[in-house]
Formats: sequence, structure tokens, C-alpha cells
Amino acid sequence: MNASTASAVAPHARKRVLMLHGINHNMFGKRDPAQYGTVTLADIDARLQRLADELGVELDAYQTNSEAQMCERIHQAHEEKRDAVLINAGAWTHYSYGIRDALAILSCPVVELHMSNIHAREAFRHHSVFADIVTGQISGFGVDSYELALRAVVLRLRAAAV
Repeated sequence: MNASTASAVAPHARKRVLMLHGINHNMFGKRDPAQYGTVTLADIDARLQRLADELGVELDAYQTNSEAQMCERIHQAHEEKRDAVLINAGAWTHYSYGIRDALAILSCPVVELHMSNIHAREAFRHHSVFADIVTGQISGFGVDSYELALRAVVLRLRAAAV
């Protein structure tokens, strides 16, 4: 295999991870800085992209305030045969059976994440309707929750490949 052939093959060999940002996440940096800090969604995506490059995975990020659009994007991830999905669904975590059912269609690892510790907040936030179908959950580490989730799913993918 020559260098040009190797470069043509390499992008397809990279694992493809999708980061799903839920409702109100476009307001990070403006919304409740005591819980979420001052980091913006663009900052989070940039940090994740740097880490994805370091880990050798392809990362796409998507944010919507529409539950229907989130379900459609999850369906698209299934059709694309994504290798893994990370999701911070925000408030949808606690009541969206529609998103839960869409996630259940996926056959790849799914990691639920939250910047705040949902178990140390209001009682309604203690329950995740996704908990029984996701591979794992990470919460309470602020913006680092995103990087921890990406690292965890990449480790899972590498272990599965062995």
C-alpha cells in the first residue's frame, strides 16, 4: 500500500462518534453559570474535537432544541452505522421516552453524560429514562464530563476490536 492509498483508507478506518447535545445547550455560557459555568457549546465542541483528533476518532456534534429533530438525528446515526454515540439530552433525560426509544434502536455503545451531578440536584433530575439502555453514565464533572465520556467510549470501542 503506498502513501496515497493509505491516506484514502485511513479516514474510513477511524471510528465515528456522534455527540448529541440536547435542549437549551445552545445557551451554555449564558444559562445558570452556577451549575454549568461560563463555557459555551462551541468551547465544548472544540475541546471534544481536539481530544477526538488525539484519540484518532472522527467526531461530529449536533445540537437541537427540538425533540423530534433529536429523534431524527438518532435515526440517522443508526442508518450511518455510527460506532458510538454520546448524549447530553439535558431535561429530556428525565422524561423523553421518544428519545429513549430512538436510542434503543442503536446497536453501538451509547454514553449518557451531564455536566452537573443530576443526583445532587432537584428530585425530578435523579431519574434518567435512558439509564437502562445506555452503556454508561457520567455526571458531575462539569465540562470534563464530555471528555471523560469520549475517553470511555473510545476505550470500549478499542476493547471490542481486540
